[in-house]
Amino acid sequence: MSSYPVDRPSERGLLWRMALRDLVHDRKVALCIIFSLIAVIAPLLLLFGLKNGIVSQLRHQLLDDPRTREVRITGNGNYDFSWLEQLAERPEVGFSIPLTRSLNTQADLVRDGQHFVAGAEVIPTGSGDPLLSDVVVPRQDNQVVLSASAARRLDLKPSDSFRLMVNRKVEGQNQRAAFALTVSGVLDDARFARPGAFVTLPLLVALEDYRDGYQVPLLQVSEGKPPRERTRFSRARVYASSLDDVPVLARWLEEQHIEAVTQAAQIEAVQAIDRVLGVIFGVIAWISATGCIASLIGAFIANIDRKRKDMAILRLLGFRRRAVTLFIVIQALFLTSVAFAAGLVLYLLGSTLFNRVLGTSLPDQAFVCHLEPLHYFAALLCVLVVALSVAAIGALRALKIEPAESLREI
Repeated sequence: MSSYPVDRPSERGLLWRMALRDLVHDRKVALCIIFSLIAVIAPLLLLFGLKNGIVSQLRHQLLDDPRTREVRITGNGNYDFSWLEQLAERPEVGFSIPLTRSLNTQADLVRDGQHFVAGAEVIPTGSGDPLLSDVVVPRQDNQVVLSASAARRLDLKPSDSFRLMVNRKVEGQNQRAAFALTVSGVLDDARFARPGAFVTLPLLVALEDYRDGYQVPLLQVSEGKPPRERTRFSRARVYASSLDDVPVLARWLEEQHIEAVTQAAQIEAVQAIDRVLGVIFGVIAWISATGCIASLIGAFIANIDRKRKDMAILRLLGFRRRAVTLFIVIQALFLTSVAFAAGLVLYLLGSTLFNRVLGTSLPDQAFVCHLEPLHYFAALLCVLVVALSVAAIGALRALKIEPAESLREI
């Protein structure tokens, strides 16, 4: 008897209909296989969703707070431009700008007699400053970004003006210089809680030069020593590119004999949680997957043994070995797809319950159980790979069935 080429569209359609109708006919066994898959897929999705949600939320909070990536150089040093450029060009550095001496990073902010801030912090900023990602960075020396605390005390909003005032004592005489500034933005309290003003680096340098007794053209001060050329700075504002770069950058500064303060403890705590949850999820996932694979192998082999006569009849009717293999694969893919869809529905219900019950004490838009679309696709791909692997084992057993076995039953 010749074998029909089942790879033609009509035969392929027939094979699909036969495979699905066989599952409907033997629905009790099919449901057992589906339920065994759901019992593994749904808990694994929930477990991975919890791991991803908790760790991602912690990392998101750390990344949203640029201060976590700050590497604060302590004390006052003496660094030239070449060293500061070397620091800024390092791959671990996301933002760097020179700083003057600590005592020269303060000034009085005055709007009128009723609105003023004494001794506010004056901080240099520039393009790429992570603290100022949500506001307009000052690009001119007469522009400034105020912290919300300073803006409230001065009762100012963007486009309003005020004066920055700085004092010095030259030859026994007290002097004061004032510089008019325009507010270009207001920084949220979550980014900078203290009263402060973010200005351009030239303005901060001018404030230090003024205090040191020099003439300062930017402040329109012609009294004092002739203007000096700035070649060295005392410190730098430094932010790492990522959380993982913070300890690397801190170690490099330590090798340069420079003391720095970081929030490495918080970063390490989140990374430790990630590692622990990763190990827990990995162990449970491997145990569950191994049990699921063993269960599926047993179920498919038992199902094939029960249907040896049916498989033999298919061979006798002219179906090739490839068609029998495809018959088993179709059933495995269908059962797996149905189980994954049901497991996904159960995951969505469970994650919604977790987020509502456990997320009541978290800020808005926070989550404790969360998966990205890529995670769903990866999970489906893994489940299908397992199903195809198990189907391949069953197909190898089915290929040993000869058409003559069906004749022996007659």
